[in-house]
Order: sequence, then structure tokens, then C-alpha cells
Amino acid sequence: MKVAIVPVTAYQQNCSIIKCETTGSLAIVDPGGDIDKILDAVKQLDGTVEKVILTHGHMDHCAASDVLRQKFSVPIEGPHQEDSFWIDQLPASCKMSGMPHADPFVPDRWLEDGDTVTVGAQTLQVLHCPGHTPGHVVFIYNDQRVAWVGDVIFQGSIGRTDFPRGNHEHLVTAIREKLFPLGDDITFIPGHGPTSTFGHERQTNPFVSDSQYG
Repeated sequence: MKVAIVPVTAYQQNCSIIKCETTGSLAIVDPGGDIDKILDAVKQLDGTVEKVILTHGHMDHCAASDVLRQKFSVPIEGPHQEDSFWIDQLPASCKMSGMPHADPFVPDRWLEDGDTVTVGAQTLQVLHCPGHTPGHVVFIYNDQRVAWVGDVIFQGSIGRTDFPRGNHEHLVTAIREKLFPLGDDITFIPGHGPTSTFGHERQTNPFVSDSQYG
């Protein structure tokens, strides 16, 4: 599997384009905006867009989803249905932040903890990791030990929990009890900023490290 990371919107959100090298199928992860940048990355990867997959319903992660769904005639998969209220608020959220208008949409498939998502011949595991938002999910590609974690955890930080229906305790529990046990060697692509590993964050992240909770 190949991965291209495309920072989009004024929030520099890490949209990812995933390519299954066996089939040439592509998945677009968290397209928040800047559609031209996303389309350029799709062209460079030289594959066929198969689906859009979403970690959560915040505008900078999903505002371009429905446009891409219509352009490529592909489904949107994710997030968990608990984030539907965020997607319903897209017009107001975009207006408040100065982002281009985006209409509400309904994903073709809501995701649950334990589900899988395919990209061509590859399979991603789905973990429900609430806290930043109630319906946040994480995608794990075990074959290459890579995870797409949205805004659950960052290098040296964790997601905000002061938004409606955010929950700090749920977020820490998801990180320490669902993500860290997957292995120190997993590299994660966060929603913003540089990549890191679960092991590095378990040792050094001031919000969720073993020294805080061990």
C-alpha cells in the first residue's frame, strides 16, 4: 500500500490518499477541502478512486466528502453514527470558520467498532475511539503497521475535548486501552502535524504517557 498525505484547509488537516498496489484502487481519507490539491494527489498516484473514508464529522475532515462522492460516484464510509450531528452542522460550521460552504450529507455506511474497510485487496480494521467527538473512528492497517487516527492523538498531544459531546476521560481511555495495546511499532498519521508511533507517545506524550497513567 502507498500513502500520500495532503495537508488541506487553513487547519492543515492531513488528508490521506491510500493506494492498494495490487489493484490500483484508491481511498481518500478525511477530505476536508482544497479539492484541487486532493485531485492532484489522486492523479499522481495513478489509481481509481474506490471510496471516501472518514474518521469523524468535523468540517476540516469531511467538508469535501460529498463533492468527491458525486464526482467519482463512490461511497462514503464512516464515521460512527454518533457523529451525524456534526455532519448535519456543516453549513453553520463552515460559515463560522470562513471555510467554503458544505452541505450536510449521509454516509453510505456508518462504521462500528470491529468493522473492516477494504481498499482494493487491502483491509483496514475499524476502532471506535470516542472523546474528541462521540463518533470518532480509527483505521488500522496491520500489514504495514500504520494507523489513521484523525484527531484522537498527535505527536506530543491529544485531541481537544471542549467541543459539544467531547469527553476527556473517554479519549484517554481510547488511547491507552485501544490504541497503545496494538503495539509500540505502529506508525500513526494524525489529523494534523507530523507522524509518530504509539510507542513514542506512550513514553513521551504528557497527556497519555505511562508516567502519567502507569
